[in-house]
Amino acid sequence: MSETKQKEDLTVTEQKKRRWIFDPYLLVILLLALFLYGWAIWQAGSANSFYTAAITSMTQSFKNFWYASFDPAGYITVDKPPVALWFMAISAKIFGVHGWSVVLPSVLFGVASVYLMYCLIKPYFGKLAGRLAALAMTLTPIVVADSRTNNMDATLIFFLLLALFFLEKAVISKKPWWVMGSFALVGVAFNVKMLQAFMILPAMYLFYWLAARENWKQKLKKLTYGTIALAVFTLAWPLSVDLTNSSSRPYVGGSEHNSVLELAFGYNGSERLLGQTTGTGGSFGQGMNSKKKGQVPGGGTKNNQQAIGQQPTGNKKGLQAAGKKPGNSMKGPQAQTGGPGGTRAGGKTGGGGGGAFAIGTAGPLRIFQSDLGPQIAWLLPFALFGLFGGMIYYRDKKKKWYQLTQQQKQTLLWAGWLVPVYGFFSIASFFHPYYMIMLAPAIAGLFGIGGKVLIEMNRSLPRTNWKFYLLPLALLATTALQAWYVYSYYPWLTYLLLALGIALASALVLVHDHLTKKMAVIGGITTILLSPGWWSLTPTLAAESSAIPSAGPDLLSGNGGAGGGMGDSNVNTKLLSYLQKHQGKAKYLMGTNDSNSAAPYIIKSGKAVMALGGYNGTDEALTLKQFKHLVKTGQIKYFYISGKTASASSGQIGRILQWIKKNGTKVAANKYGGTTSSTTSSLSKNTNPKNGTQKMGGAPGSLGKQAPGGQGQPGGMNKQGMQPNSSGMKKGQKPGKKPTKRSTKKIKKASLKKGNGQMGMGGMQSGVLYDLSSIY
Repeated sequence: MSETKQKEDLTVTEQKKRRWIFDPYLLVILLLALFLYGWAIWQAGSANSFYTAAITSMTQSFKNFWYASFDPAGYITVDKPPVALWFMAISAKIFGVHGWSVVLPSVLFGVASVYLMYCLIKPYFGKLAGRLAALAMTLTPIVVADSRTNNMDATLIFFLLLALFFLEKAVISKKPWWVMGSFALVGVAFNVKMLQAFMILPAMYLFYWLAARENWKQKLKKLTYGTIALAVFTLAWPLSVDLTNSSSRPYVGGSEHNSVLELAFGYNGSERLLGQTTGTGGSFGQGMNSKKKGQVPGGGTKNNQQAIGQQPTGNKKGLQAAGKKPGNSMKGPQAQTGGPGGTRAGGKTGGGGGGAFAIGTAGPLRIFQSDLGPQIAWLLPFALFGLFGGMIYYRDKKKKWYQLTQQQKQTLLWAGWLVPVYGFFSIASFFHPYYMIMLAPAIAGLFGIGGKVLIEMNRSLPRTNWKFYLLPLALLATTALQAWYVYSYYPWLTYLLLALGIALASALVLVHDHLTKKMAVIGGITTILLSPGWWSLTPTLAAESSAIPSAGPDLLSGNGGAGGGMGDSNVNTKLLSYLQKHQGKAKYLMGTNDSNSAAPYIIKSGKAVMALGGYNGTDEALTLKQFKHLVKTGQIKYFYISGKTASASSGQIGRILQWIKKNGTKVAANKYGGTTSSTTSSLSKNTNPKNGTQKMGGAPGSLGKQAPGGQGQPGGMNKQGMQPNSSGMKKGQKPGKKPTKRSTKKIKKASLKKGNGQMGMGGMQSGVLYDLSSIY
């Protein structure tokens, strides 16, 4: 056995013996993560009400729990697998359905992921690298934002990191059970968010093949066992659903033919790469990168978006949480102009959280662009230097170039995670910005490795060695990128970051004194963590728990805290009272077009509300004949047709809605509060809680029909989401004069107080309630 191999085995053995030694720095990092992810989640409102409604339903029966039924009657499911929702439903069953109880599992999984980062990095690169990796994971803005919601992403990341932890155990123990367990966990992760979990499989296969100290036959055999375990745990739930008679289970929401596997490989699979064409009533994806004026994905078919940059919240912050800045028109969701501070989707400037479809322009630098970068890429330059530094620092000169050391193999593991995920999101057509959490573990791991090796090379190598300059270059590149991101909000910070980056990099090159150089290293690492740390703090300070999570100073731009009462603000209480009084023995409290209209009423009442066309109002879940049977047998007595979702419906859903309009009896609006009188509505009342766009008609009781003088949009808005003849200028400002940053802030605050501007207030009827009981 070679001396190097003996040393590596000794290192692993020593680490195994010392693995339970307490690290106070890790404890501080975990407490920081718990604070960032968990503070004020008791103000979470309904969080993502689409999923909260499902959790409400899942707590009522095992059947609903197993299938992740959106409604208590088990009519239709959500458009994702159930594993993450299972944990949330268990929490809600124990503590009751509250905003904090449905978010709590994400908080805990987020903190656990930080711990796993430490456990994965420290044994091979030391405590410093482990601490830096854990800290980078903690301070990644989109990780904080995602961990504060009841979306699936924090749960997904936990299971993927746990799978890597098992794989590390498999390499050390050489036992097949660890390999099988590792790949089985990826199968579990598939049932959290489907094919997104498979992004790390190339890294896992490559790493085990390189790192396992066995002959190729043993490696092949164990990887085969692992692949079988992956297939079993991946397919167990989907096949159990697809093989169940459709009459005995809910319809699979988001699918075209009532199939989970179709949902996985279509709507949640290939369409994420190529563009979404199903489950929406229109085509999404390629339209996202369109530069045509006023164009929105799918030609405005997905709940008829008016401004893609708008962002929903599960609380009462309304417009201030949406990150909207007046005075900008929109030229496609990814429209960008100029450099730092250029306008972005929905009139949003660079540096903050983008809208639901603000995903930049496809290309190799998309992740660095201002739409996605401020959520994930703050430390990416340093991580790339860390990847390069780790591969050269740990190279054994006595071996051939392809004979990798243990640390090089570990570095390649994180590179194997980073590269495919980075590549996918660089070209994909349909995803939300908060999916960037998939890059966070790889960036954090390589940041930790880079922190260790770049510091060590700068400390130990002479100035004549080119590797000596990698740390100063990494700091300069990272601070330069961060300076660009912060410019839109804090121009003074841009110059401060650049000055600090140059000064600290110069000190690392010129200073000889050991203590001074150590202080420069500490100062450099602290400098590049400050900006992402502030961005990460904003969701916590804003008590944010959004359906479309993001981080950035825009969250702090308004007044008021995060309230909510589990969807109460979205509910027309008079309508709810009327329906509860007249429901009788009907199975459904009412029916309505889509899940977003139904969700607040399920959450508030705990009763079954039929979301006829599923999430987008376009799922062919029911035929006209079947619907007529439900009406004839008295299972559904009332149906609320709301806004443009109905007019956009076609096929079976369109025929059902037309039949209702033709044969149903309109209920007098004054009986259920169907009209409004110059009321002010928060954004959360009117938005699609999943894609961040304003609904035309919204939930029952929200705004809907076009106001007089409108341009085909609510409240007389045009396609850019602006009032006609409105340019975002201050009163009396001359046309053509660009409003200042301070003036736009004043305008936004004024519009919030008056309840006008983007929301289009006015006396409007939100929809029509039909009584179906008299048809037969």
